[in-house]
Amino acid sequence: MKIYAVGGAIRDTLMGLPVHDIDYVVVGSSVEEMIAQGYRPVGKDFPVFLHPDTQAEYALARTERKTGKGYKGFMFYADPSVTLEQDLERRDLTINAMAQEVDEEGKWIGPILDPFNGQQDLAAKVFRHVSDAFAEDPLRLLRIARFAARFPEFTVAPETMDALLAIVQSNELSALSAERIWQELARGFTASKPMRMFQVLLDADAAKVLLPSTLTSCLAKEEFREQLIANLHGADNCLEDRCAVTLMHLPASEIRSWAECIKMPNEVRDFSEIFSELNSLIDKTAGKASGTYQSADILAWFNRADVWRKPDRANALLDLAKRIGLNVSVLISAMQNVQSLNTAEIIAGIPANDRTNGERIRDAVDAARLSAITAALTT
Repeated sequence: MKIYAVGGAIRDTLMGLPVHDIDYVVVGSSVEEMIAQGYRPVGKDFPVFLHPDTQAEYALARTERKTGKGYKGFMFYADPSVTLEQDLERRDLTINAMAQEVDEEGKWIGPILDPFNGQQDLAAKVFRHVSDAFAEDPLRLLRIARFAARFPEFTVAPETMDALLAIVQSNELSALSAERIWQELARGFTASKPMRMFQVLLDADAAKVLLPSTLTSCLAKEEFREQLIANLHGADNCLEDRCAVTLMHLPASEIRSWAECIKMPNEVRDFSEIFSELNSLIDKTAGKASGTYQSADILAWFNRADVWRKPDRANALLDLAKRIGLNVSVLISAMQNVQSLNTAEIIAGIPANDRTNGERIRDAVDAARLSAITAALTT
């Protein structure tokens, strides 16, 4: 029985990056032996165990065979006879198919085991798939796109791009769960260069399957890509900001439809929708001869953004717009004006017999807010 650290931990160590998670593979052991040594089984699809002291995950070396569609359509075979090289061969990229032995104290010992020349591809900054089995797993397309966003200086090997195209042509992407699609896209959104993820999806002809149609059309234009890169640079490295600037030219209805398809979290969806509507408001004003806002339009957006109950989100939306170069100074002033209004005083100004009339109160509050917005527009 031998234990090896494998995959991303080896890659990141060679790249001088911090290692947060370590995958361990156990060669020459069995389920019975692992349990006898105190490991607790947790794997459903294949034998994975928790270390009795550290609770780290250890998986038995295994091979796999394609039995159905999608990333779950595999049969795994774990046995003491499965070698380390056989286990590494089922992995996606050569840079993720390296290993190093771990001693009884948990220290990495001996040379890096690299049967598929991962170190060579790491030095050349190339994403290259390990074997022909790569194209059998559609999730790997999204993983490479996400890796491209994390390591933007890497290129995709021509034969690996052919494999990505084969995944799309096989219609295997349709077998991916919405949750897994969103998980990979979200990680790409918050990586160093999200545009690289979109470029891989475009090059692999996968954007039309995985992204909103309007966004895919926009991404095909160089001017849009350059502006998106600038906007992403201006946005904070948070999921809400990155999604919002990427989707800002889409109608809110299309954002909502796509969000439902990929199970985007509601708070990210809402932030993106409201930012899109803010961009539309700004565009609408820019298209007018006077170049000025209408108080009613601003109040409508304030209501949509729920400035009254979620002021922090409204501030974040306007701050993001400002950081990417949109002129929202008037909107910020208008919001400060309406937020300074005293609702109790407005209600006190309503005739006493109308102070229990909800519609009358709403009209009075809206009128006061419109006046406050108009004051900001005229200063």
